[in-house]
Amino acid sequence: MDPPELREFADHLARIARASPHTQRAYLSDLRQLAAWLAESGKSLDGADRDDLRGFLAARFGANQPATLARKQASVRAYYEHRVRMGHLPDSPARRLISPRRRHTLPNVVSVDDVFALLDTPSARTAAGLRDRCALEMLYDAGLRVSELVGVDLTDLIDGATAVRVRGKGGKERVVPLVAKARTALQAWLARRHEMGTGPALFMNRRGGRLTTRSVARHLARYALICGTQRHVHPHALRHSFATHLLDMGADLRGIQELLGHASLSTTQRYTHVSSEHLVQIYEDAHPRAKGS
Repeated sequence: MDPPELREFADHLARIARASPHTQRAYLSDLRQLAAWLAESGKSLDGADRDDLRGFLAARFGANQPATLARKQASVRAYYEHRVRMGHLPDSPARRLISPRRRHTLPNVVSVDDVFALLDTPSARTAAGLRDRCALEMLYDAGLRVSELVGVDLTDLIDGATAVRVRGKGGKERVVPLVAKARTALQAWLARRHEMGTGPALFMNRRGGRLTTRSVARHLARYALICGTQRHVHPHALRHSFATHLLDMGADLRGIQELLGHASLSTTQRYTHVSSEHLVQIYEDAHPRAKGS
């Protein structure tokens, strides 16, 4: 059983910070690791100093990727900042920890032709196929995160189902317009949705429960295999592709930021690197002087 201070922090993450379930699980897992590591030296979480925290992170340096180490450090910082804010500690021992360097990887982008082939793969004759068509269209045409997609309820469809209200990271709400293809797929699914249940969720499984992120990923991987796309496609790749294809077509970067729900423009700017790489690839493929003799 978790100690009281960790249970208090878990309650803060869920009710006050409104962190996603994934973030809650990850942060608490990191802090349980830290608590166990400290216990070996007879210390508690609130009794740790900066050297203890440095030792904890250093002990995990070889076994974890930089992104995982950065998240562990974020977990530790968030915990101690909360303890200081609540008056349990005079100062945070994590305040001046040095962050591990992160490798900046470019997003996985699917070509326009492969995306179109993928979206046309689910059957238009069955309720499950129409559900999957609609889900894939909304992932790509609206650039939704898969967690946002499965969290949509019928009551989140607005303006005659021409837009959808989604809840992003930190519980932030935004309204995303649906383009014609997505609206058509949505209407087709709504006409058959009753065959799979009557619950509040827009997307349901065969038992009438809410479709999960794992199920969406599994269905998407199956459709990618059927239509023969060049690479393994995960749900977030459709969101990456949405942003990159809009940039390729000349869309405004700040407009894309709003559609994606990014808090910082710098997060959206990484798509400009992908778009530049795509332009170079077109040049290499098409320019007569780009090929060796």
